[in-house]
Amino acid sequence: MQDVFMLFSPPATLAAAVVAGILGLLIGSFLNVVIHRVPIMMQREVDSVCACERDEPEPHPERYNLVVPRSACPHCKHQITALENIPVISWLVLRGKCSSCKAPISARYPAIELLSGLLSAGLVWHFGSGWAGMATLVFGWLLIAMTFIDLDTQLLPDDLTLPLMWLGLLVNVKGLFVPLQDAVLGAAAGYMVLWTVYWVFKLVRGKEGMGYGDFKLLAALGAWMGWQMLPAIILLSSVVGAVVGIGIIVASRMGFDHKIPFGPYLAGAGLVALLCGQQITAMLYGVPG
Repeated sequence: MQDVFMLFSPPATLAAAVVAGILGLLIGSFLNVVIHRVPIMMQREVDSVCACERDEPEPHPERYNLVVPRSACPHCKHQITALENIPVISWLVLRGKCSSCKAPISARYPAIELLSGLLSAGLVWHFGSGWAGMATLVFGWLLIAMTFIDLDTQLLPDDLTLPLMWLGLLVNVKGLFVPLQDAVLGAAAGYMVLWTVYWVFKLVRGKEGMGYGDFKLLAALGAWMGWQMLPAIILLSSVVGAVVGIGIIVASRMGFDHKIPFGPYLAGAGLVALLCGQQITAMLYGVPG
């Protein structure tokens, strides 16, 4: 079965990376849908539950998920055709405007597609096109989706964090990245560390410093890379968070008010740890990389 996932032999690493990059561009287009629709789906579910408790009619009777309805321009409701949905290329051909009403299309859409494509190519180049490479592609795609959802809404959906955690445990059943025992301990420790920080901060300051989604994301990273990598992930994310936080403080003094979630820092640190895990382990614990 593993041969099915070996798209190319080792000498064809570059070819495998190119194929992964193209696949990543296509997945990036879908990630744009996920990033936009998952928060809306969550809110609609909350609205439906509240309406049910109040014995009111269903507020959203029409179907709404990742497939239905078809993607459309938010301004004129023009449905996006297949030719208008080619990753990056369509945006360039349309010059960043709707083909119908000429309303601007955010450059973030092709940027996410490019990010997904480049990351996919880099992961397959680094890990190969076997089980490890295929697993890390899913890992990277989920982190991209969670990063931008968190930036937009300050939410990390359970529908993404929990599958990432369980997938991390499953891929390590046979020790693909770390022994299963380390993965289980990593998931538990990742959750409990930030859970403890959350409650200490809340008891001392009287307010919440992070959300439960951050606990689950760190638990997922621990499930993929084991408990040994948690100190490095927390350190990397905290350093970046501190630098950005200082920038926010400066911006606030100039009259700007920005809320920056912790999830993107965890995601970035998790990717660095995934790619440079051996070197980081060697530095932290003094063992050969």
